[in-house]
Amino acid sequence: MFELALDPTTWAVLCAVALAAGFIDAIAGGGGMLTVPALLTAGLPPHLTLGTNKLAASFGSLTASYTYYKKNLFSPKFWVASIIATAIGALIGTVVVDHLSLNFLNKLLPIIIILVACYSLFGNLSTTQGDKLPKLTKIMKIKQWLQGLVLGFFDGLAGPGTGTFWTASNGMIYKMNLLLNCGLARSMNFVSNFISLITFVALGHVNFLLGITMGFFIMLGAWIGAHSAIRFGSKFIRPVFNTMVILLALKLIYEAYF
Repeated sequence: MFELALDPTTWAVLCAVALAAGFIDAIAGGGGMLTVPALLTAGLPPHLTLGTNKLAASFGSLTASYTYYKKNLFSPKFWVASIIATAIGALIGTVVVDHLSLNFLNKLLPIIIILVACYSLFGNLSTTQGDKLPKLTKIMKIKQWLQGLVLGFFDGLAGPGTGTFWTASNGMIYKMNLLLNCGLARSMNFVSNFISLITFVALGHVNFLLGITMGFFIMLGAWIGAHSAIRFGSKFIRPVFNTMVILLALKLIYEAYF
């Protein structure tokens, strides 16, 4: 059993990172690209890092999801296929990652984070300004299932950048504005976080004290971020999203190659 012994300074840094991650994740996704490297740097093994991060991230994604729901920016009934598919994908992804070796994960996670950051840098958010959900057709449900399974699996397998992928893919698949986009992305992020967390707990890969501590700071950051996004709209979301991606990409590339 891995025993965690962190000094107060490291705990403070992790909590500060969690606050920033919650704020960023509620607006544009990608908070995990901050917390996962921070946990790995603190000395946690990969499986424990992913499980503890899921516990902390669930606080933030729940807060952001509930905020968007209360503002009528997420309709569970409309996105029921996405919810089910995302839950199934997350369960499968988490079971798969449990069978990967520590050495493989140590090499895989930084590469995933870099690829996600680079993809996000060149991707586009939706420019549609319509304030209504798209028409719910059979083709739409198929899209929801495919998107949910793929991104749910990715969140269960790795996690960092899942919210970013939701935000970017929503812009390509659905014709809705950025606030509805963010409402869907953050809510689906909570679904995959929660299902993956339950699985990690069953597998014994969660440090509850650290996860809950970071979770409260992520929750505070998510509350601030979600309300900021709702108040300021796309003029606020777009620059924060782009700035976050650029800074993360530069930081991760520097750490990986220099």
